[in-house]
Amino acid sequence: MSRLDLPLTALAPAIWGSSYIVTTSLLPGQSPLLVALLRALPAGLLLLMIVRQLPPRSWILRLMILGALNFSLFWTLLFVSAYRLPGGVAATLGAAQPLLVVFFSAYALKTPIRPAAVMAAGLSIFGVALLVLTPAAKLDVWGVLAGLGGAASMAAGVVLTRRWQPPVPPLTFTAWQLTAGGLLLIPFAMLGLEELPVLSGANIIGLAYMSLIGGALTYLLWFRGLARIEPAKASLLGVLSPLSAVLLGWIILGESLTPLQLTGATIALFSLWLGQARLGQARLGPKRLKAAASPDAER
Repeated sequence: MSRLDLPLTALAPAIWGSSYIVTTSLLPGQSPLLVALLRALPAGLLLLMIVRQLPPRSWILRLMILGALNFSLFWTLLFVSAYRLPGGVAATLGAAQPLLVVFFSAYALKTPIRPAAVMAAGLSIFGVALLVLTPAAKLDVWGVLAGLGGAASMAAGVVLTRRWQPPVPPLTFTAWQLTAGGLLLIPFAMLGLEELPVLSGANIIGLAYMSLIGGALTYLLWFRGLARIEPAKASLLGVLSPLSAVLLGWIILGESLTPLQLTGATIALFSLWLGQARLGQARLGPKRLKAAASPDAER
């Protein structure tokens, strides 16, 4: 693993922190399925035009599973959670992802469950809760279920993305997954619409940002990192998302930061440091990559 792998991968969740502000300010009241579709498919098709390479048949099923977990299901549940819950509650539920990755990795990757990983994941949840939760936060059952489901979907996507690594560049792998996720969303998004919405200029700007920057660019960095960094370590970088969301709220919206929030930010950053310092560095070697790309590889 090179010195640039962690900072480049960390850029992805740091940029994702802007999703809540963009969703609520530029895309209010839109269908979660439609927003997820318009975020995934244009970015995937654009990247496909750049790489000009279609996946082999042996990878179609895996790509559909990865596209569903990383994009179709995750983004739909993310937007449902964002629309139905205060940002703090949604972010806290999403912070459960690193803990889920620890247990999913133990099952799918045969990675041992290490106390340092569990401790770091637990501290990240606690830190994020202090950072973003307020006493006035209201819970919505469907929003909570969507938030937890989104965290589980992304956790499974992180683990399987590490397990299934095709012998292609990260740009090509990203293009395949984004396109698969977008295609899976088409029938569900269309069935849920009584009529096509009229998008305003602000809506188009928001979708362009979410698709090109929050989709294509960030997931290229993310999938590149997952090929080089142990899933438990990579998933802990997710604490940067609520941290950047709070920071953007302070800078752009003029929101104030309380001592409790600063304490939460400190704990969240400490959990990130703990995870990176205590967990071993792991990288897929050429033999593992070759085995993962084989049609006979375990699904």
